[in-house]
Amino acid sequence: MRPPAGRRVLYLVCCAAPPALDAADLVASAQARGWDVCVICTPTAARWLADEIASLADLTGHPVRSQYKLPGEPDVLPPADAMLVAPATSNTIAKWALGISDNLALGLITEAIGLRLPVAALTHLNAAQ
Repeated sequence: MRPPAGRRVLYLVCCAAPPALDAADLVASAQARGWDVCVICTPTAARWLADEIASLADLTGHPVRSQYKLPGEPDVLPPADAMLVAPATSNTIAKWALGISDNLALGLITEAIGLRLPVAALTHLNAAQ
């Protein structure tokens, strides 16, 4: 799958924190800046956004992913040019630092380092953290 001509692809990786509920606003903002946006959720964020998954897919033109594909299944998203992890939880940051990729979101951001993709993380911690 190829992005529209001249558009770079941004993977928006959402973790389960309250700002994830505003993912559509972040998608629209990135699109206004010329990005072709694909949304990837941690499994818990996917549960939080369950009622919005279809509208996010409509907004981006791509399926919202939260699970690894099965062997032999085609990639349904274009390759990323950059990644934004927002919101990034302490759990995801800690696993990312250790190279743990026990879900699709973590697998993609840990691979981004080896692929030399630009990655930005916007942390969201609770008061106790």
